[in-house]
Amino acid sequence: MTTVSPSRSAEPALISPRAAAGAGGLHPLGVFILLAGAFMPIMDFFITNVALPSIDSSLHASASSLQLVIAAYGVAYAALLVLGGRLGDRYGRHRLFLGALVAFVLASLACGLAPTMAVLVGARIVQGGAAALLVPQVLATFHHVLDGERKARALALYGATSGIASVVGQVVGGLLVSANIAGTSWRPIFLVNVPVGLIVLLVAARIVPATRSPHPVGIDVRGTILFAATLTALLVPLTEGHSLGWPWWTWSMLTLAAVLAVATCWVETRAERRGEVPLLPPSLLRLPSMARGLTLVLLFSMGFGAFMFAFALTVQNGLHADALHGGLAVVPMACAFFAGSLLAPHLIGRFGRAAMSTGAVVQLIGLALLVAVLVHGWPHVSLWVTAVPLALAGAGQSMLFAGLFRSVLADVPTHLGGIGSGALITLQQSGLALGVATLGTLYLTLAPHDISHAFATVAYVQMGIAAMLAVGTAALPRFTRAVADAPVIDS
Repeated sequence: MTTVSPSRSAEPALISPRAAAGAGGLHPLGVFILLAGAFMPIMDFFITNVALPSIDSSLHASASSLQLVIAAYGVAYAALLVLGGRLGDRYGRHRLFLGALVAFVLASLACGLAPTMAVLVGARIVQGGAAALLVPQVLATFHHVLDGERKARALALYGATSGIASVVGQVVGGLLVSANIAGTSWRPIFLVNVPVGLIVLLVAARIVPATRSPHPVGIDVRGTILFAATLTALLVPLTEGHSLGWPWWTWSMLTLAAVLAVATCWVETRAERRGEVPLLPPSLLRLPSMARGLTLVLLFSMGFGAFMFAFALTVQNGLHADALHGGLAVVPMACAFFAGSLLAPHLIGRFGRAAMSTGAVVQLIGLALLVAVLVHGWPHVSLWVTAVPLALAGAGQSMLFAGLFRSVLADVPTHLGGIGSGALITLQQSGLALGVATLGTLYLTLAPHDISHAFATVAYVQMGIAAMLAVGTAALPRFTRAVADAPVIDS
């Protein structure tokens, strides 16, 4: 590893002349090509939710294996995300974007052709790792190539893209599974990445500029390995323990996870004292905005990941809707989330933390209404009656999503903004995976007895999280113009 690099403002981007098309050095089409490259990995965390019953039927999967299909992807994504950003800085973002995209396409092909659950889970791990190398290059390229209004617009589009992809994933998944193309059932949800990825690859190779940092931050190999091992030691027993009756090794792994977490903190602290830049810098994590904001981000992500998992299974296994209607059921949430993402910057800029607290309350009301209509009408519940509650939940979530991401970086120095953003997205992805592993396990434990009760229980936990977020946002820094212009991922 190397010492802390100079401020980003002292690091001119190295741009390939052949790609310097359009204002700001990036062809207008390049913005959307890069966004498409980011959209696929983000969507793929959620696209499997509506396909889980079909995967179960086809590959005779256990409940814990179905959780791993989602959670293993999220852990690989989270553990390697900061590493992906630093590799792009060192070896060139254009080169790493193209290489990671090839790996993502091949892993998607392996997922779509997987003959067993073991192969599918393994391919999902590779797919998550490729996603972690791919996504950071998008924001880093925007940040180093674009200026002024074009940069602001591109970053706003990325924010909307990353939020909406999580909900659209379930809609697209439902459409593809229901289409049952050539009798392939769930497999097209992964195979669709192949043609789309190849198109993005061919266009990006020609019009996306080649940039890198002349002073790249060192690669924290030990920190990356320890952090990945900690997540794995925590994830595996949480997903497998219930179905196996909690054998001794699950408790041993949970103990090991605690030991690895302490070891990670110790190694990262020593690395920082030596003047190196660790994966998750302890001094950065102790800043008020980071310490408080990341706690709320982790809670929000755990609740969101678990909700999407539980709702998809409830609609299909409990209300006996097909995958198409299971996907379409979240369209109101998707639309409200998208609209909220467009309004959030203005509302948060005007009302600050109050807008976030209001968003948390709106989400709580939406969840409460959703539980009421499901439990009261069970099992004869029309998906139409869930539209308004889901729209309220989506609108509230969009305000929280935008506000938390802005507030976390409030105290982070400009030249460490990329590292802080990397830590932020790492915790977000870790929360999504842990939500599926913990609350998803709770849902699967209760579902055999009463699916509506199982879903309500998970929703009650998320309502409790929403209540904590409504109160906890008061502890976040006040919004200023500096916060609104805070840097994004550029590890």
